[in-house]
Amino acid sequence: MDWALTVVFAALALPCLLRLVRLDYVRLGRGVRNGDLAELLLVVAMVAMLSPVGGPIPAAGWQAVLVLTAGWFALAWWRERRSGCAHHALSAVAMLYMVTAMPHDGMAHGPWLTMSTMDTRLAAPLVAVAAAAYFAFDAARTGVLMVRGPAVAVSGHASRAACRVVMGAGMGYMLLAAAL
Repeated sequence: MDWALTVVFAALALPCLLRLVRLDYVRLGRGVRNGDLAELLLVVAMVAMLSPVGGPIPAAGWQAVLVLTAGWFALAWWRERRSGCAHHALSAVAMLYMVTAMPHDGMAHGPWLTMSTMDTRLAAPLVAVAAAAYFAFDAARTGVLMVRGPAVAVSGHASRAACRVVMGAGMGYMLLAAAL
């Protein structure tokens, strides 16, 4: 199961990269580009957490990157009041919670970020359940909007929405699996 989820999330990196290379961000706005960059960062972090091999960046490195990402998008949300900024800030905080709340003692995975070998649960499981509920709701809502909405005509929107659905479902799954 770990390898299958690793492949699914690694495949999400391609649409993120294609959007970053192809889209006209002058027309779409800086916030869209920042969101696409955050999505790519979170996809890479998910791959590192799910991979049975672990990631080349120690958990402390991911913590630093996720704190910066959460802070950046929290400030952007505060200034612009855009829901996309709030979602990316919450996503970074949830991933920071997973990295921080997973046990780091023992030599099971050393300093590497590997949740797949975790045999104990995250600290504060109610936080994980609440976050999982948010991501499950957001994934379902985004999926419905993607299927129904005419906004798919906007360049990159369908790809962005599909990635958000898969990431939301994956975050919800990881949070629940680690909490229960």
